[in-house]
Parts: sequence; C-alpha cells; structure tokens
Amino acid sequence: MGTYMITGATGGIGASIAESLAARGHELILVGSSADRLAKTVTDLGSGAAAKTQTFDPNDPASAARTSRVRTLVLDLSEPPRIEAALAEAGLPDRLDGVVHSAGVVELGRVADLEADEWIDQLMVNLVAPAELTRLLLPALRAARGQVVFVNSGSGLNANPGWAAYAASKHGLRALADSLRAEEPELRVISVYPGRTATEMQRKVRAQENAGYEAESYIQPGTVARLVLDAMETPRDAVVTDLVIRRQPAP
Repeated sequence: MGTYMITGATGGIGASIAESLAARGHELILVGSSADRLAKTVTDLGSGAAAKTQTFDPNDPASAARTSRVRTLVLDLSEPPRIEAALAEAGLPDRLDGVVHSAGVVELGRVADLEADEWIDQLMVNLVAPAELTRLLLPALRAARGQVVFVNSGSGLNANPGWAAYAASKHGLRALADSLRAEEPELRVISVYPGRTATEMQRKVRAQENAGYEAESYIQPGTVARLVLDAMETPRDAVVTDLVIRRQPAP
C-alpha cells in the first residue's frame, strides 16, 4: 500500500478520491483549511459516506482500520510562502506515492470588473500553492517514483467570458503539469479536466451566474474519482497525461 496526500479533501472531488484511496487500503494525508471539516471527512471515510455504500459501526474493524490510516493537515493554501514551515512542523514521511491537488477557489467576473485581490486569491490557491507544495514534496515523491495529479478544469483548456481569472489560474496549472512532467521523467504527472461537477464550488458558480443548481444535472464527484483512480492505477509501462471528462448528454 502507498501513502497519498490530497488537498481539497473536505468535499467534492477531493473527498471522493480520498474515499477511493482509503477503500484500497492506502495511507492518507488529508489537507484542508478547516480542522473541523477535516475531522468530519475522516469520520465519513470510516463510514464510507462518500461512496454511500456502508453503514458506520465504530466497532467494525474495517472502519477502524480505514480511519487509523488517515492523518490530517490544516493548511492555508491562500498563503503559499507559509507552506514550507507547516510541512516541516507536520513531519511528513520520506516517501510519498502521490499527491492529488484538488483544492481550488473560483470568483467569476469580467476583466473590466475583477480587482487585483480577486486575481491574486485565485492564482495563489489554484496555481502558486500547488507549485510550492509540489516543490517541497519532490524529494519524497522521487523516492517513491510517485504520482502528481492536478485536478484542473475545462477552464484550463478554454477561457469563456466572465471566467478570465479562474481560467488563467487553470491554464497556468496545465503549464505547471506539462513542465513538471518534462523535468521529472520518473514521476507520473496527470492533469484532469472535469466538466461541471456536482460540488459546492459548482453551487457557488451557479449562484454567481444567477442560475439554479441541481446536483443531478452535473457529473458526480464519485464518477470523477473513479476515472482518476483508473488513471493512477495504469500499469507502469504507460501514463495517462491528460484526462478530459465531460458529462454524457441525455438521450
């Protein structure tokens, strides 16, 4: 079994990926900005809540074993210069089989309306923090010939009106992944481009678009997690470099 770090692990795609990795018996380091939400995520992993397939029993050895392999790390990704000190204090393992960058923020707005702080916030969390975290984890990743997964977005491939700052951060994330892949040939680097997914971020986006939100209208986080795990478990003679996921239109 391996050890994986997941950012944005308290909801949506990150939580679903954590559930899938936990079910396979891997050790997890869950990263989030809220200790309370991280604690809830660990409880949900013990109950299989993300997959909605199990009933929690605190006396169940399988549930207890799952949560015993999980540790949490509170990290503010909006301030990348502080990441190094936080990791040093946390005392992370010398080998890391993978890191999944799933954290992200979004603030829609036209170029004429977005102010500098809104650009900075999205660039820090969506691009600079993953770059800094990856830099700091490279020795552990190299030791395990590990994987780096960047959960990008359709906005990392195309930029639409009102999405300039978010799309810029995600285009940058794509460039980060491509450069890392070329610089670190022994690592497997995967960029994932999900379409609109049923997450709290999507709920916020729909509110900013002055539109309604119905979870069943979007790709489910568990579906994205399943495809990401398939890519991560590809035999070592191949690598899925870019994974584009789009919702299947209704017949």
